[in-house]
Amino acid sequence: MHTRKLGNLHVSAIGMGAMPMTATVDVDEGRAVRAVHEALDLGITLFDTADAYGPSSEMGVNERALARALATYPGSLDAVVVATKGGHIRGPASTWGINGQPDHLAAAARDSLRRLGLEALPLYQLHRPDPTVPYAESCGAIRELIDEGLVVRAGVSNVDADQLDTARTVIGEELVSVQNQYSPLARADEDMVHRCADLGLAYLAWGPFGGRLGAKDFGAQAPAFAEVAAARGVSPQRVAIAWLLARSPALIPIPGSTRPESVRDCAAGIDLELTAEEMARLDAP
Repeated sequence: MHTRKLGNLHVSAIGMGAMPMTATVDVDEGRAVRAVHEALDLGITLFDTADAYGPSSEMGVNERALARALATYPGSLDAVVVATKGGHIRGPASTWGINGQPDHLAAAARDSLRRLGLEALPLYQLHRPDPTVPYAESCGAIRELIDEGLVVRAGVSNVDADQLDTARTVIGEELVSVQNQYSPLARADEDMVHRCADLGLAYLAWGPFGGRLGAKDFGAQAPAFAEVAAARGVSPQRVAIAWLLARSPALIPIPGSTRPESVRDCAAGIDLELTAEEMARLDAP
């Protein structure tokens, strides 16, 4: 497994997004657990979750599901990095909200620690800026969690350049990553991708197949990727992973899956080398 830098760590070149494990009430948890185990067998060491992921208003559903999957793995978990997030909340009828208040973030991190069964969170990410709370105050809560030893490394998510500057100033050198949306279908964050590389930060790309469009529609939405994939005899998703990795040495795609076959296909994208001609074709808007 190829690796990329995450602060003072080297993690797998792609991560696994755990959100689909609890995306709906009818997800096959047994199959989802097998997908996590397949990822571990393939050398994937970065697993991304959040306290607000789940099909209901209950917090922590996804963290508990991931913890159960990891706990039943028969091999070593020594290299595993669990990245979770706080700052989103769930309301009635599974609605989403934002709470960047420092006291909420402090409590959320402790709840995540308990659910994940960890002594400290390897990577804790501020899920989304709260427009009602000064961003420096939210970042200050993360800094305090680091000082208390509850968080080892910090990340920010869904941020712009100014918010990243604030986070760097407040959190300091423990800030190691940005997690924003970036994919062949969502390229607006291109400048942030390059800025992270310049700053030595990892860029964790959520929604690598188009975010909420879903992986199954990716080929139809990205015809150039489908055409290259057909010529290579692989899936469009595998081509997308290869393209993302080639875009920047700081970029770590975070595809989510509940099927072992999809995990294998994504991991195979790491070893797919695209030609200069293919890259030029795929780079075109």
